Amino acid sequence: MTVRILRAADRATVPWKNGGGTVREIAAGPEGAGTDAFDWRVSLADVTADGPFSAFPGVDRVLTVIEGAGMDLVVGGEHHIVDEPLWPHGFPGDLPTEGFLLGGPVVNLNVMYRRARTRAETAVVCGTVRLLPPEGGAVLAVSLDDGTELEGGHDVRLDRYDAVLATGECPGVLRTMGRAVLVTLSEV
Repeated sequence: MTVRILRAADRATVPWKNGGGTVREIAAGPEGAGTDAFDWRVSLADVTADGPFSAFPGVDRVLTVIEGAGMDLVVGGEHHIVDEPLWPHGFPGDLPTEGFLLGGPVVNLNVMYRRARTRAETAVVCGTVRLLPPEGGAVLAVSLDDGTELEGGHDVRLDRYDAVLATGECPGVLRTMGRAVLVTLSEV
């Protein structure tokens, strides 16, 4: 298994064009791909104001509120109340979308993937889980608390918002002291 440790402290914070928040990219495939060329992209967004989401034609999105009261997402004119913390909510990224904060700022974990090339499954896990990347794919685990450990030849401690990106055949074991978000990425 190939493992990359992605430390939260190493991420650049980039302001949104509309001024409603900031984003910190965790990982993208292919590595270094811009917003027009990624197959998949996972990031943390600090949302501080109501406003429109950027449109991404051909992209599906999964938003998981990890801090704050949540949002009312208006996707293609339909309201989706996303107020359950740690509950992944999928929606098409090519429909007009606006977000309205329900009770102050939130931090969202965002997964975006081009539906014609990639499939992404997002789950919030607790306890011990094996990292089993699909053939030709990857698994990204983002620790939501301090003290998560990666075992299996790559013994590493992960703190809050640190991540591990695993590819290949040999499984590793993730042991959380709290919760982590697990994103399994595979080719279509």
